[in-house]
Amino acid sequence: MKVDNFIHKKWMIRAIRLASLGRGFTSPNPLVGAVILDKRGKLISEGFHQRAGLPHAEAMAFNNLKVDPYGGTLYVNLEPCCHRGKTPPCVDRIISSGIKKVFVSIKDPDSRVAGKGISLLKDAGIEVNLGLCKNEALELNKSFIFKNLTSSSYGVLKWAMSIDGRLGLKNGESKWITTVKSRSLVHKLRADFDAIVIGGNTLRKDDPLLTTRGLKKIEPLRVVFTRTLDLPLKAELWDTKLSKTLVVYDSSTANEGNLKKIPKNVEIEKVNSDNPKLLSKILAKKGCNKVLWECGPELATSAVKAGCIQEFITFLAPKILGGDNGMNPFSDFEFKSMDEVINLNLQEIKPLFRDIYLRSVMKEKTF
Repeated sequence: MKVDNFIHKKWMIRAIRLASLGRGFTSPNPLVGAVILDKRGKLISEGFHQRAGLPHAEAMAFNNLKVDPYGGTLYVNLEPCCHRGKTPPCVDRIISSGIKKVFVSIKDPDSRVAGKGISLLKDAGIEVNLGLCKNEALELNKSFIFKNLTSSSYGVLKWAMSIDGRLGLKNGESKWITTVKSRSLVHKLRADFDAIVIGGNTLRKDDPLLTTRGLKKIEPLRVVFTRTLDLPLKAELWDTKLSKTLVVYDSSTANEGNLKKIPKNVEIEKVNSDNPKLLSKILAKKGCNKVLWECGPELATSAVKAGCIQEFITFLAPKILGGDNGMNPFSDFEFKSMDEVINLNLQEIKPLFRDIYLRSVMKEKTF
């Protein structure tokens, strides 16, 4: 690698690391970091997008400036915006600053930008270099990109199971398969998501809280997807002081008389079938870039079939539960040959005291 390329990559990696500080807080916006150097190549300012509605990364970097950036260089992991939303266009600020060179990792997939920001910078006489640290930038904002390209939220399915592939005993007992350390990591993982989905059966059986246990100031939206509306009168999710709750039901099968049993503080929406893709699109419209599915076997299988799941997180415990009727992570996909099975790419594996953490993605590229 040439010295110049090494230096440019160094600054872009810094911008990407800054961007990651906004994890779990920026939706529906992307994760963006910005670094500004003066014309001699000295770092003079930096910033990142902290939360939706607050200044974008470039604006924060310019606001933090103590010296004139004229003739300098800007590194930003996503194409600067050129539209006015809750904040002014970043492109205007860059042009007026006198910056002469801009390095951008990837174009913004948002149709309001999609290359227009780069064109405006070039038209203003600014040298624009596109593609630096492209893979790292794509990975960082994969959920934002996926939502913009598909109008659906990026889905991650999570489950814990024994080494023989069981979620619990045949009598339904499942607390606890994994260790306290693994369960604490789940709370931490939830902080990276905008919503958490379960089915009605999980609500009835487990009465989960579905929070980060205070690790995130604004907790993820808690979502129940139900075909029947046969939901308990009392549930942790009905207490919305900690986090909002949304119930989405299939109007073609649900007993709508049960709606009166759901507390008024819970948001309710209906869809015309039990296709989980409809739920994924509703959540995308609500600004959820990334959704964690913590549902049971039936909904998990339907979500995978419908293309709602792009990533899988598994906690594997060194325990044998056995039993012909033991609970499995999925119901029947009805595969008839090994050529039909779902193949995953293992991205990460690490020990957690006695358990093992696995993260996998679908083999087919989603963008």
